[in-house]
Amino acid sequence: MSARTHDTVETTATGTTTIGHGEEPKLVRPMAYFSALDLFSIGIGPSSSHTVGPMRAALAFAGHLAATGRLTDVTRISCSLYGSLGATGLGHGTPDAVLAGLAGFRPETCDPGDVRNLWTDLAEGATLLLAGSHQIPVCQNDISFVPRTRLAGHPNALTLSAWTGTEVFPLLEESYFSIGGGFIRQDGDLTKAAPTAPHPMAYSTTVELLALCELHGLDICEIARINEESIHSAEELDAGLDAIWDAMHECVEAGLYGEGTLPGGLGVPRRASVVREHLEALDRQPVRERDTATEWLHAFALAANEENAAGGRVVTAPTNGAAGIIPAVGHYYLRFVPGADAAGIRRFLLTAVAVGSLVKANASISGAEGGCQAEVGTACAMAAGALCAALGGTPRQVENAAEIAMEHHLGLTCDPVGGLVQVPCIERNAIASSTAVSAARLALHGDGLHLVSLDTVIETMRQTGRDMMTKYKETSEGGLAVNVTAC
Repeated sequence: MSARTHDTVETTATGTTTIGHGEEPKLVRPMAYFSALDLFSIGIGPSSSHTVGPMRAALAFAGHLAATGRLTDVTRISCSLYGSLGATGLGHGTPDAVLAGLAGFRPETCDPGDVRNLWTDLAEGATLLLAGSHQIPVCQNDISFVPRTRLAGHPNALTLSAWTGTEVFPLLEESYFSIGGGFIRQDGDLTKAAPTAPHPMAYSTTVELLALCELHGLDICEIARINEESIHSAEELDAGLDAIWDAMHECVEAGLYGEGTLPGGLGVPRRASVVREHLEALDRQPVRERDTATEWLHAFALAANEENAAGGRVVTAPTNGAAGIIPAVGHYYLRFVPGADAAGIRRFLLTAVAVGSLVKANASISGAEGGCQAEVGTACAMAAGALCAALGGTPRQVENAAEIAMEHHLGLTCDPVGGLVQVPCIERNAIASSTAVSAARLALHGDGLHLVSLDTVIETMRQTGRDMMTKYKETSEGGLAVNVTAC
């Protein structure tokens, strides 16, 4: 049994219990660069924090059992989902993802159809191949939802326990935090999942990043590439970036032709296909009725997020809930910007990850921690900076574009109706993609000098998320989630 020390138990006026240390650990400011091949990870919908992260946690737990020779002693596995995972895990497919991870499935390679309803459709007498090799009985009651209890490390927490025979204490018990974007952290690790190795172009803030650009005469994407090539070869990096874009493209294409109603019970119809048909008809007219570029941008974003909501293949960008914005703006770039090409998409993605890394290191990309400003706001900033760079913007103009985009998402709450990544999430991605394009083009009209810095906006977002009431942070206990009576 792993050691878990909890010094205090605090119950708030709302009835929420927080288990853990009395004070938040003081963290050293980490180096702010995460590899594009980590920040953009290919997985499945509908949520990076509630689906991909828990699957990886369960996979790690099963792997630990196998590595320590205890796998064959296990007769049962139990899992408790705390905080936001307990509150909205059912609508986000968390129990399905936990069982998939325990069985050895990986979000990057699994067939989404093999995960969907894995827990929901459990029949009496069902079994699970733990780590893909050891058969144990499994039932729905093995996974419990504890939304009112929050572990101190993060609002998205789960505890996995392995049992043997009739033992009172578990053979192994570990808690994990799903900290956004599919990243996980095990309880007891006080780091913020900072990069594990120093990069040649190390920076912690936007000020330091821009100073590096000026000192070396490099663009932000070139700084990112130098850091990447200290981890991967140039060939591996380009292949990885191309694979990420291919997955984004395939997600958008699937969504543009997807039909029917999204799962979950809200009866939300897919709209991207209908919008595509309308726009194709308009574009075929001898004399165009209107410019359709912005409407195509919206269609691309709707398509990606509808695929995510359906539990399809998707890329965290930087999360699943915000996974439509960067692909949409990238498609807009390729379709409507003269001279756009595959090399431009690589620059686009590298610039985006440099911006997203700053947010992840210095604030949060988790809706359960910072509200939707941390997800859609971050994705919008990443896309705005990336498009500005692709359009020829200077590093300071790129920083300005990202700042504009983030600034106008401050305070955005995460209140998914029915605990599903559908309303308002899907439309929110479409609107944010427009904001990203507007922010990029607005920044290009200036010289990059402006009053509010990106560092200031990121810190403001962090503070706002800290002060935001829990019911507005991916718990479905406030806002639209309780005022939309249809659910």
